[in-house]
Amino acid sequence: MSFFSDIGHFIMTPLYYLVSGVLVGWHSVWGAVFGADSAAAWALSVVGLTVVIRAALIPLFVKQIKSSRNMQLIQPKVKELQKKYGHDREKLAAETMALYKETGTNPFASCLPLIIQMPIFFALFRLVDHAAKQNQGHGFLTDKLALSFANAPFFGGALKNSFTSDGGSISVKIIAAVLVVVMTATTFLTQRQLMSKNMPADAMTGQYAQQQKMLLYVLPLVFAVGGIAFPIGVILYWTTSNIWTMGQQFWVIRNNPAPNTEAFRAKERRDAEKAARHGTPEIAAAAETGGGAATAVEEPPKPAPRQQPKKQSRSQRKSGPKAGPPAGGQKPKPKEDPA
Repeated sequence: MSFFSDIGHFIMTPLYYLVSGVLVGWHSVWGAVFGADSAAAWALSVVGLTVVIRAALIPLFVKQIKSSRNMQLIQPKVKELQKKYGHDREKLAAETMALYKETGTNPFASCLPLIIQMPIFFALFRLVDHAAKQNQGHGFLTDKLALSFANAPFFGGALKNSFTSDGGSISVKIIAAVLVVVMTATTFLTQRQLMSKNMPADAMTGQYAQQQKMLLYVLPLVFAVGGIAFPIGVILYWTTSNIWTMGQQFWVIRNNPAPNTEAFRAKERRDAEKAARHGTPEIAAAAETGGGAATAVEEPPKPAPRQQPKKQSRSQRKSGPKAGPPAGGQKPKPKEDPA
């Protein structure tokens, strides 16, 4: 048992220093504004910690988006492999992995930001828990700062209180319940946003789609059940992280959607409207009626090219017939009007 405890301590100790260092750094800023022991200073420090962590995870988020998009786009090919090798599981697994390798798709990349965040989340949880129960700090969070963090007054309670704790007042329980609901709702809406806006219709069926649908309902349920036991300071971190994820995902889906999705068609409509606004009135009218810009503006007719006289040699010019009256000295009769 001590062996696993030593491994856990070896892994978590660097995270304690990382989390506490960022937290204390933000607290030195906000503490000078709101007071070192105020809940506002510590709550904003938790928000600052979230921003720093999520900004550092942006490259992983980009990788997650690319992998998730590839997983969506290759679903028709995966279905073809399932039809072809459905009777042979080993062959199906080998061909599927070959397809992943060929398209540069990592089916586990979509979980990377969550997997990376969980140790940080637990490190923050342990910092608050140790400060509340043992009056101890970890890393750069000294014992004095740990007490200040855990006991910062917050709506009649403290940041160390949770929905299930005995030391919190009714107002603290209400605030904790609201934060748990917001945390759960943002988790659900983030996953729902991805499935409804940035997944092609043919990717909504199959094993990958079933996994996404399962996560859509399982993850919020897990956070709702576990959230009631989290200290308010920890719930602030996860709620802020979810709001960051929603905003970041909204920007990516809006500006770089996957092909053949509702978000992709919406972007095409916005681009067409933008082109119409910046074009001529004729182009704008054509865009409103569905016509192209090339047919909206008529070019003025070009003048017919002037016909050049046929070149003649000198002998042809000298021997050529001279214009004169016809034989007999009679003038040609004028043509009668058919009318």
